[in-house]
Amino acid sequence: MNIEPDNLLEVRDLHFAYGEHQVLKGINLTIPKGKIVAILGASGCGKSTLLRHFGGQLKPSSGSVSFMDQIVHEMDNDQLYKLRLKLGMMFQVSGLFTDLTVYDNVAFPLREHTELPEELIHDLVLMKLQAVGLRNARNLMPRELSGGMERRVALARAIAADPALIIYDEPFAGLDPISLNTIANLIRRLNDALGVSSVVVTYDMSESLKVVDYVYFIHNGIVMAEGETAEIIESEDPFVRQFVHGQADGPVAFQYPCNPYTDDLKLSRNS
Repeated sequence: MNIEPDNLLEVRDLHFAYGEHQVLKGINLTIPKGKIVAILGASGCGKSTLLRHFGGQLKPSSGSVSFMDQIVHEMDNDQLYKLRLKLGMMFQVSGLFTDLTVYDNVAFPLREHTELPEELIHDLVLMKLQAVGLRNARNLMPRELSGGMERRVALARAIAADPALIIYDEPFAGLDPISLNTIANLIRRLNDALGVSSVVVTYDMSESLKVVDYVYFIHNGIVMAEGETAEIIESEDPFVRQFVHGQADGPVAFQYPCNPYTDDLKLSRNS
């Protein structure tokens, strides 16, 4: 009898560099089935580079990413194509096709990757749009949508083909408080209703901690801290506290590395 693993995705000792610039320096993390996991960190910490390894856009210098018990970087093109059908992606800037209606944007992955009849695609699209509260916006063009509505359409498209893993790249960026709260609640509700796994990549602490089950903090290419949401909120770790409470300075320094300020003042006076 085959027993399915509890973890949908596993990252093991992942290293990656762009030339001489080492971005990932031994990342270890897991995405359990049915859970929402947040990957948090400041800009430039390696979050986007890590995501590109999930779908096989990048190959590691060493280490591995395993998705549904398969090593991603060992797959050929046909295997990668099939793997990516099991990934849903909500892009930071929505990524909607500007010349397609809302309906056609959500229908696109179904038309592209399946041979379903148009009548069934119609019902599935309306079902996904109903789930995000935009069924009656199906004939609108992306330019007619607000920022929050764009994100919801992007979310409907991400779940259109019923993926096993949904990735949200900065889903809260640039949203007003009402839209932000709507998107956060949708992520939680859809994850639980669909029984999928989700990854939320963001730097928005307040909203992400409301909806996620587990948190990884990435800094300087490694996992600096991790834990269940309640543990993270109560953590006394200086690095975690700086992020949770939005402190301007701490382990992640405000100042770019430099000599003492007084040394530069002395040099300018002596020159």
